[in-house]
Amino acid sequence: MTSTDSIPAPPDKPLSGWRVLVPRGGPWGDGVAASLRAQGAVPVVAPLINFAPTTDQQTLDEALARLEAGDYDWLTITSATTVDVLFAHRISIPRNTKVAAVGETTAAALQAVGYEVEMIPESDNSAAGMAEQIIALEDEPRRILTLRSEIAKPVLTDMLSGAGHLVDSIVAYRTVGVPVTDRIHRDVLNGRINAILITSGSVARQVREQFPEIPDTTLLAAIGPRTATDARKVGLPIWAVADKQTVDALIDVVSHFTLPHAADEFAP
Repeated sequence: MTSTDSIPAPPDKPLSGWRVLVPRGGPWGDGVAASLRAQGAVPVVAPLINFAPTTDQQTLDEALARLEAGDYDWLTITSATTVDVLFAHRISIPRNTKVAAVGETTAAALQAVGYEVEMIPESDNSAAGMAEQIIALEDEPRRILTLRSEIAKPVLTDMLSGAGHLVDSIVAYRTVGVPVTDRIHRDVLNGRINAILITSGSVARQVREQFPEIPDTTLLAAIGPRTATDARKVGLPIWAVADKQTVDALIDVVSHFTLPHAADEFAP
């Protein structure tokens, strides 16, 4: 695609002039907003999803008690939100329990609150990639606790169970949609938002539901190939895909595009 009238950005501020929608709030959203400002962008923090407690707290409590008692050989963590659940419950993970994080962002969240990370998938930062690596590491059946969102696909559990491991798949939290304000809805519709960060399949679904008509000039950027696939499945035209499942990689891939005017198209 080409851009005939784009605004040049200073080399040290490649996102100058961009208004970027950040789809989650809290400390995560604050951190992303700070990174965008450092690149010259104006972040628009508009949480599209939030997280609610599980509807089966007793089952979660029992699983966490078994975890602290050392009943599990592995604990798998596929999101920073799960880390928040562990920290909120003040869970102490025994040394004999190895912790697997789905990617660098999740690993950083674990380490930030004092948990040690044994393994991060080397090439595929996804549930499938995590399962493949654990299966490659373990020749004998192991007890594994997978903490997940209510809407998570059972890929990790199915693969580990299929390999002979004993898996407890427990819902740690629910993902719920959050309606945006009328002003942000108008800004997206009118093209005043230049880019929307797509950070998960849940965010993709909310973007599709809340913004059924997104201007062609709005860049939709996915945090990794898996998220890009999920976004395209719900009908979002993804133009930019980070090669790693990290915020820095996501912002970097956006910075390689020029800022279009209303009638312009994107040029990497």
